[in-house]
Amino acid sequence: MPAPHPMNGVERYSATAQLLHWMTVFLVVAAYITSVGGSETRVYSSANDVSRSLHELLGISVFALTLLRVCWRLIFPPPKSPEMPAWMELGARFGHWTIYALLVLVPVTAILGAWFEGHPLTVLVLGNIQPWLPQSRQIGLVLANIHGWLGDVLIWLAGIHAAAALYHHFWRRDTVLISMLPDR
Repeated sequence: MPAPHPMNGVERYSATAQLLHWMTVFLVVAAYITSVGGSETRVYSSANDVSRSLHELLGISVFALTLLRVCWRLIFPPPKSPEMPAWMELGARFGHWTIYALLVLVPVTAILGAWFEGHPLTVLVLGNIQPWLPQSRQIGLVLANIHGWLGDVLIWLAGIHAAAALYHHFWRRDTVLISMLPDR
């Protein structure tokens, strides 16, 4: 039977790391929900301008926040993990860095895909950012397709990440989940 939760002396992520984490969760979910999806004609139709613009703003925000998170994590390492089997520790590290990679690759493939297709990036606050790359519709369509697939993988991996945190909390009864929650 797993040991009970240690309530005192829990090593936690800093309040800043927690804020960055939960802001990222919110922005990724919001970006996924607001995604227009589908063909280029559908995505860039005038009927979807507001949804696409919001999705692009959220995606740019995820990208910027991820860069900030990675810098923060390099300067302020996470708390020590509770004891767990080596395979679980390796899986957690691989999962975290894969999520970070996807948080960068999903917006980058979207931006490059749009620019190669000849579409500006529409950021609600800044307006249109015209393509910085020569047009290549084929490359743009491939990148847009990769963007969609990577976005789906990110959502699934984030779900597995959340399920693993719940497993640690309710089955292993360790401090993995509570280390990312505000101190009560």
